[in-house]
Amino acid sequence: MVTLLRALLLLVATAPAFVAAQQPITLNDVEEGLPDITADEPYAAEFSEEKAAQYLDRSALNWQKTKKCVTCHTNLFYMAARPALKTILPDSGEVRSFYESYRKIRWQKRNPTEAQGFWPIVVGTGLTLNDVQTTGKLSDVSREVLDIMWTVQREDGGWRWPHCDYAPLEIDDHYGVTLAALTVGIAPGGYAETPQARAGLKELRKYLRNHPPKSLHHRAMLAWCSTRLDGIATNEQRKETLAELLDLQLDDGGWSTAGMLSDWKGLVPKDGQRLEVKISDGYGTGFVIVVARELGVPAEDPRLRRGIDWLRANQRESGKWFTRSPVNQCGNLISNVGSAYAVLALQACGELPGWPFGAANRQVGKNQR
Repeated sequence: MVTLLRALLLLVATAPAFVAAQQPITLNDVEEGLPDITADEPYAAEFSEEKAAQYLDRSALNWQKTKKCVTCHTNLFYMAARPALKTILPDSGEVRSFYESYRKIRWQKRNPTEAQGFWPIVVGTGLTLNDVQTTGKLSDVSREVLDIMWTVQREDGGWRWPHCDYAPLEIDDHYGVTLAALTVGIAPGGYAETPQARAGLKELRKYLRNHPPKSLHHRAMLAWCSTRLDGIATNEQRKETLAELLDLQLDDGGWSTAGMLSDWKGLVPKDGQRLEVKISDGYGTGFVIVVARELGVPAEDPRLRRGIDWLRANQRESGKWFTRSPVNQCGNLISNVGSAYAVLALQACGELPGWPFGAANRQVGKNQR
């Protein structure tokens, strides 16, 4: 009886703290001005799903409040990964609303032009991946944005993409094309079979034939896309790319982002230093695990388990996984998308519930035109 009473008293005493911890982080909770992302932050004493959710929320909302734009290095893959943590900590919904505002508010009077071609890809990808992780259905606003994406596709089948020296995400057009392909392939409801998508994919495939990937990272993107769309990469090419990725695993179990860029001719840091290919990081580890799972590697594979162990052991106190800007010092912003990929990798391997990007959504065999 005394033990039961003590347990009840403890529950009552801790209830307010638990409720407070479950309150969503909002725009009002984050400051304007980007925080420093450095390698100096201490490692977490233990892995925390809640801290991961808090970091994803704070980084995405901080970028939204400070820069007032969507971007692939911070809030795009937030949209893909954050629902995996919804049972740990609810989100405010403000990032999703911000993405929808591009179609509902910003583009009401005039849609983007070809010179702004990357906007519909980033917005459409964020919305679509979020749809897959939440309702499982392509929302009306997502479909509208994807339709707009085809209207700003260039004659060569590509799109204008930011060239900010933010390797590997914002440095060439090729990444943007593969991101568009992946999104269309993943989009539920048979979107890839719509007339506008079929016509656009024909030109997209032409672009990829005429512009070969410059690095293993971009070959990995092609391999991933090819699990969703025919005519992107062959089964043999997928096998070769997967073998290359897995061979880059470091002794500590992780992967290096720079290691996937070392074959990119002419890609060197401006300070003249060599790429740091022997230091595991969040983006490299999370990205390889996700792609490997998509290419059919079982979650129980010892190599992936070592990668998962690395992720669980290398979270920082804030909840992030650090990734150094691999080529030029770009504020280490890749740590934000790297943290999202870390969460996706955990989800892909069953460490978090609800991996939605499995075989049931495959489009291969349906979209060869």
